[in-house]
Amino acid sequence: MTENKSTKQRTEIGMVTSNKMDKTIVVLVERRVQHPVYKKIIKRSKKFHAHDPENQCNIGDRVMIGEGKPVSKTKSWRLLEILERAD
Repeated sequence: MTENKSTKQRTEIGMVTSNKMDKTIVVLVERRVQHPVYKKIIKRSKKFHAHDPENQCNIGDRVMIGEGKPVSKTKSWRLLEILERAD
C-alpha cells in the first residue's frame, strides 16, 4: 500500500540582513503575535539561514524562502524568489 502524500512546503517572507557567506543568506522574518495576558500586538522576529546557490541576493532585498532538506548544520531553507530588490 503506497500513499500519495501531498505535503505543502512551509514558506516565509522576510528581509535579507546578511549575504557575507558564500551561497548563504540570513533572512529576518517578523511576525505579529498578541500578548496572552495584556492583548497587545507585539513583533517577534527570527533569523533563518537560507541557501542562495547563485549569490543573487543583496542586503535589504525582500525574499521568499522555503523549507527543505538540510544543506548544512544551520541551513535547511532555500531561496524561492526575490520579491523586491533593495535600492
